[in-house]
Amino acid sequence: MNLNKYLDVNPEVAKAVEEGKPVVALESTIISHGMPYPQNVETALKVEQIIRENGAVPATIGILGGRLKAGLTPDEIEYLGKKGLEIPKASRRDLAVLIAKGSDGATTVTTTMIVAHMAGIKVFATGGIGGVHRGAETTMDISADLEELAQTPVMVVCAGAKSILDLGLTLEYLETHGVPVIGYGTNELPAFFTRKSGFGVDYEIDTPEELAKAFKAQNDLGFHAGMLVTNPIPEEYSMDADVINKAIADAVEEAKAQGIHGKQTTPFLLAKIKDITGGNSLAANIQLVFNNARLAAKTACEYCKL
Repeated sequence: MNLNKYLDVNPEVAKAVEEGKPVVALESTIISHGMPYPQNVETALKVEQIIRENGAVPATIGILGGRLKAGLTPDEIEYLGKKGLEIPKASRRDLAVLIAKGSDGATTVTTTMIVAHMAGIKVFATGGIGGVHRGAETTMDISADLEELAQTPVMVVCAGAKSILDLGLTLEYLETHGVPVIGYGTNELPAFFTRKSGFGVDYEIDTPEELAKAFKAQNDLGFHAGMLVTNPIPEEYSMDADVINKAIADAVEEAKAQGIHGKQTTPFLLAKIKDITGGNSLAANIQLVFNNARLAAKTACEYCKL
């Protein structure tokens, strides 16, 4: 089956992949659904700049007119940013229909991994991954991101999982599916807005070179899973754990009271948390994405040396 007939790879990205040069994939949901215009476009272009400054080629991924795009142009990023919430959020289940309809789509962690793998890109930087939602033992609300990590060999560099999730169950799910969870310079799972969660990771690794070696070994063994690298938010941008945890608890209670469930849950909770924290959570979100982009670019450079 040739999925590549639906894929357009930016010439710069294609050349870098062909020549064995470092490339880092980026998602587009953060552009269309993560923050308002023009801040979303400015942030996306800054992330690309950071990746270039650290020696790699950026490949922002999205869906335009039913075509899977690996490496959006600045104009295409501007288009997604301006359209914002009008752009459908595309997970694995949405790809076939969006392609068939010739629609646009903003790629989540799941679909960015899929397209990156199709394009030969091995490293992907994002903010945070989805996970097992609180109460999933009755709702079965588990992010498709975890399933994709179990079956698509792409390294995902993130700031952990948002603590609106059940972090313990998220780690259990990843363990069951054979996905290694690495702490970059830490033995504790970061919780997105904060550096600590109280939950341990599988391994602590302290250099991009070691990360690259571990992922190369995993790929050489023929394993089909991805690798999750959790990179704590820089200390100066980390939010007070008590403040953010109270904001999360209040938002979760309000979601229950309003009967919010399913795919509406995460956007509702994040919007509430942003309101409760006076916008500090959005500023922290931007800084952790920059931090992940730096680490992903350095790791991609090291991978290409192996």
